[in-house]
Amino acid sequence: MKFEHLIEINDILNPLAEVITREQLWRGLVLRAESPKLFVSYLDDALIEDRTEASMTRTLKYGELSVTDAVRFVHLEHVHYDIAAQGEIRQSSLRMTIEEPQPDSLFVRFQYDDGATEEQDKENEMYNDYRRSAYQAADIDTIRQIREFAEAGRLNSLPS
Repeated sequence: MKFEHLIEINDILNPLAEVITREQLWRGLVLRAESPKLFVSYLDDALIEDRTEASMTRTLKYGELSVTDAVRFVHLEHVHYDIAAQGEIRQSSLRMTIEEPQPDSLFVRFQYDDGATEEQDKENEMYNDYRRSAYQAADIDTIRQIREFAEAGRLNSLPS
């Protein structure tokens, strides 16, 4: 299943809406990678096993299930999550890209690819509809939390 959607960050037509900066948004996306338990309530543990300025390897624990992924950062542009095939989990990826078509008009494009073939997608069409809805709801919640952190000043001084 390949799926993508776009979430508006700043409503520049609404003068009452709080505007967050690209840097704050970036720091929020990095925070989601570094501290996923802040964003995923059902995640039991997250261990960063290797970290450089541009990437990290993590192991996420959901009960008995452990998932290892690699996260790559392109500063102020995108965060890319890669999950290699492991056990019953097939290769998949998620990319969160910051888009700014005009100053302060920020969006995040979420792009999912679960590595399934077109035939597998057809077989799992009903299940994939549910997954798309769940991904979109989780992404909306991620942006809501990033906005809350930004408005509280928590994204003003984090390392980026």
